[in-house]
Amino acid sequence: MLESLAPVLSPETFVYCTVAWSRAQALGFQPACLIDEEEGVTVVCTMEQAEGAGLDFVFPCRRITLTVNSSLEAVGLTAAIAAKLSEAGISANVVAAYYHDQVFVPEARAEEAMAVLSRMGGGEAEPA
Repeated sequence: MLESLAPVLSPETFVYCTVAWSRAQALGFQPACLIDEEEGVTVVCTMEQAEGAGLDFVFPCRRITLTVNSSLEAVGLTAAIAAKLSEAGISANVVAAYYHDQVFVPEARAEEAMAVLSRMGGGEAEPA
């Protein structure tokens, strides 16, 4: 599976926010991710969306989609990705979705993260 990661870098800057569930339901935009936690709802959305909704946010980042169709039951893919990015000193927040894994990396290190992931897959990085 690692040989066919085929990472694609999204051009947008994403951010993490937290809101009450009632606010999450009334955002008026489609976030990249919603995660219901005990303390509130984590919203991952574009910086533009967060600013437009007047939300406080942290972690300006870029999203890298691993276009390999990975199984949600696959063992070791997230660990391998995290290990390689960790070796390069790049933090990574990985969200497993139904079809693809999404890796959110610091905005300033996105191109470097793409290079690391592309080397893992044995190919060249795809442009945004």
